[in-house]
Amino acid sequence: MSASSNERILVTIEDGVADVRLNRPDKMNALDQAMFDALIGTGEQLARMPDLRAVVLSGEGRAFCAGLDMDRMAGMLSDGGESHNDSIGAGRLGKRTNGISNRPQYACMVWRELPVPVFAAVHGVAFGGGLQVALGADVRYVAPDTRLSVMEMKWGLVPDMAGMVLTRGLVRPDVLRELIYSARVLSGTEACALGLGTYLADDPRAAALEAARQAARKNPDAIRAAKRLMAVVERGDNAAILQAESDEQDRLVGSPNQREAVLANMQKRAPRFEPAG
Repeated sequence: MSASSNERILVTIEDGVADVRLNRPDKMNALDQAMFDALIGTGEQLARMPDLRAVVLSGEGRAFCAGLDMDRMAGMLSDGGESHNDSIGAGRLGKRTNGISNRPQYACMVWRELPVPVFAAVHGVAFGGGLQVALGADVRYVAPDTRLSVMEMKWGLVPDMAGMVLTRGLVRPDVLRELIYSARVLSGTEACALGLGTYLADDPRAAALEAARQAARKNPDAIRAAKRLMAVVERGDNAAILQAESDEQDRLVGSPNQREAVLANMQKRAPRFEPAG
């Protein structure tokens, strides 16, 4: 798969692993209209690929993503925010454009809604909307010297790119309140200790690629089932979770890829899986 037409995002795919790189290094991969469009378009295109096994999400240059483009921020001063809303393709933000999300929210949610695991590699900075894009991933590898911030309050705003959904269960509510109210900058080390990051890594992209390749070698049906199951866990009650466990396992037991996983382990060889069904 080639780069998107506006080259805001570069994608290469090898052995079922999509290497997705935000590609606006001169602006620290800041979010403008073209970047929002590219994030959503890339996510939607990947979702339609039956052979996709895992995704790595990273940023080219000095940073993962510095947040909202400053030109968009400046536009709020001159027109009460209308150009900000128009520039991200959503009109007024209350309008739902992509399922339960508006367009900027979906730029983050599209990664959580992909049917396969997404591993983010976070370096440099991840501020505001950039942090929320990273939170859309299933797992985040973060360099210790990365600077991260729930930064919206600095600009008189609140997190509005699905951050309130994506931090649920990761960060204690009182800690999240403090991070929102203060808009302070965290190191990668503190971010992982608080739950915004998953693992510290001196080379986050290498760590994320290795994790993605490990996932890609597993039964693709089971990996997709596990991601669906986790979505239920994060939003469902006990009855819904227990039912989902049973339903997903019923679909897996005795399926071709599940049988191949057993045979490969018994025969001590690499498995040969079919595309996810």
